[in-house]
Amino acid sequence: MAVRMIKIAAFYFVIGVLMGMYMSMGDDHSIVSAHAHLNLLGWLSLAVCGIVYHLFPAAAGNKLGRVHYWLHILGVPIMTIGLVGAMKGIMALYAAVPLGATAVTVGVLLFFINVLRYVPRGM
Repeated sequence: MAVRMIKIAAFYFVIGVLMGMYMSMGDDHSIVSAHAHLNLLGWLSLAVCGIVYHLFPAAAGNKLGRVHYWLHILGVPIMTIGLVGAMKGIMALYAAVPLGATAVTVGVLLFFINVLRYVPRGM
């Protein structure tokens, strides 16, 4: 699971950079919020979580870790698509934003609980 998270994070990194190039080349920064969320939640946060799960496999190998994985993996693209749609005036997609954001938030809370439980004291 940890390696998959890191690989998916690298994919989000590519997509985030491509979004940045799109905005730069077209002088259209209307999707900057989606770009920022994808880079922070998709690339950076997911990579860090993957590294933590790699270093502490007990945190990855339990139900909380698996649920966090799926909530984060599914929540980021749902939220990003909703943000892009809303910023491009497709308000029907905006409903995806709170759905994806809630999934990521719950997943991050589960990650936090996992860190408290499975990362040894004194580290």
